[in-house]
Order: sequence, then structure tokens, then C-alpha cells
Amino acid sequence: MKVQVYYTGKTSEQYLRTGEEIYIRRLGHYLPITFTVLPDIKQGGKLTPEQLIDREGQALLDKINPDDRLVLLDEGGSTYGSVAFAEWLERELHRPARRLVFAVGGAFGFSRQVYDRADHTISLSAMTFSHQMVRLFFAEQLYRAMTIIRNEKYHNS
Repeated sequence: MKVQVYYTGKTSEQYLRTGEEIYIRRLGHYLPITFTVLPDIKQGGKLTPEQLIDREGQALLDKINPDDRLVLLDEGGSTYGSVAFAEWLERELHRPARRLVFAVGGAFGFSRQVYDRADHTISLSAMTFSHQMVRLFFAEQLYRAMTIIRNEKYHNS
């Protein structure tokens, strides 16, 4: 199964981009995975938060196929330890869907339409992180999960 990760908004800090690139490169050895930044909404700064999340949500939904499994990274989602997340991911990778799609929302989260379409939501922590930091943390957790699935040393080193 192919894995697709969609991000809303660019990462402005170089140190976060560098860290993210390390894990993206490593993940390529384990599975077909693509990371895509959705374009910023034009004149988004002039919109209300509700209008912005609606437009960001539509941009995301335009990329989702009917047979995709859509998983949102959201503070209200299910929480997993690293081993439990790896077990969950392994089950997901064996489902009949063509793509497993993860989405990281923008600063205001997701629209109601995106929540309604989602198959699952995951929270990385009870704490709140910037969407830019979540990108790095999630890439690392995906990599960690793959090493757990393959019984490699990274998780315990």
C-alpha cells in the first residue's frame, strides 16, 4: 500500500525541515511514501479562521480518493505508544485500500467536512505542538514504527 502524507502550511524553520528530511529519506527504504505540502490559501490572512479551515479542508478533500484511508493528526484523536502505533500501522498497511493518507492540518485544525470524511484520528500527544513541529515528530514516529515492525534496533537504541 502506498502512504501519502499531506501537510497544510509550509515549515519556516530550517532546523525542522532538516530533521524532517532525515526521516523522510530513511522512510523511503521501508515503503512507498510521499510527503506533500498543500499550497497556501490565497489571501488566507484576510479570512476568518472558519473560512480558512473550510478552504484548507476543501484543498485536502480534493486530493483524497474514495478508496483512500484518511487518518487525521488531531489533538482529539486516539493516542498510542510507539509500539502500539507500529502495530496499528502494520494492520493499516495490510488493508485493501490503495492509499493510506495522513493529514496534518493548519494552525486552526480541520473543517467539519474533513472530520466527516476521516476514517481515523491520531493524537501525537496530550500537549499541543505547532503544525510545523508535528511534521518532524510524525515523520520520526513513522520511521520508528517501521523499525519496530521490522524488529530493528532504532526503537531501543
